[in-house]
Amino acid sequence: MLGRTANGLFWMFRYLERAENTARLLDAGIRMALTRDLATAEDEWRSVIAAAGQKAAYEANHDTYTGAEAWNFILRGKDNPANVREMFGAVRQNARMARNAISGEVWEAINESWMRLEKMLARPIGQGSVSEVVRMIRLAGTLVHGALAGSMLRNEGYHFARAGTFLERADSTARILDIKYYLLLPSLNYVGSSLDNGQWDTVLRSVGGDRAYSWLNAGQMDARGIVEFLVLDDRFPRSLAFCHGALRDHLFALARLHGADAESNQLMREADIALSDISVETIFDQGLHDFLVNFEASNAEIGQAIAQDYRFLA
Repeated sequence: MLGRTANGLFWMFRYLERAENTARLLDAGIRMALTRDLATAEDEWRSVIAAAGQKAAYEANHDTYTGAEAWNFILRGKDNPANVREMFGAVRQNARMARNAISGEVWEAINESWMRLEKMLARPIGQGSVSEVVRMIRLAGTLVHGALAGSMLRNEGYHFARAGTFLERADSTARILDIKYYLLLPSLNYVGSSLDNGQWDTVLRSVGGDRAYSWLNAGQMDARGIVEFLVLDDRFPRSLAFCHGALRDHLFALARLHGADAESNQLMREADIALSDISVETIFDQGLHDFLVNFEASNAEIGQAIAQDYRFLA
């Protein structure tokens, strides 16, 4: 497979996952802001913008953190090159680049979702419609992933697509966790309070894990248990452990198809060992924020190695 085709597949699904995960971050902000006033809960919106990595761009153009300003900046802001509208445009652009390597069903799911989102994001989003836009973005991700699972050959194109998905998903879960623990908790005095528990519930909902966690823990809202679930429980498809396990498998499949171990495989093994050897107690002793920052740095290094190993720019 040509490097530019592999690059298109890898980044098509990274951008798709990034758009969906940005919508999940936004959904988390909406849920947290509902405990106050949706349009004026500045601390919550400041946290969402920061976790999305868009703080500098936002503050260069806005003096306040109102809800409407924040969600329009994230979804469609012209002064925000990382807005969701641009992300989904990049999904479609990469799909066109790799058109000969994806099924008709995948292309149709991407193209139709893009047209719907273009229409929804053509004008400013009000308080009454922001939740519907978020739902549509998440639905688009579900449709495309379903088309991929149901219609694609399990060849190297499929493995590049899935590697992009799980690399991005792991990064997103780490960022959403960081919102709660580092950015949102106002003071240690809130630990164990109704505010603290409400924020943890929001974290679970924002990754679609609230029901699964409740099944496993009889609804007990506990910081240690939630971190263990989202970091180390390889049964949950958005946990760091699950994402890394899936990424490892797809990179191994690519190495097998290409007949050679690559630098990305070696980095993946090192990251795997580091994650499998750690306990939730060690994570809290080290500091959850520091652990997540290190995890994100390792994830980024693996992504760079994949691009080099498979000559994405060739």
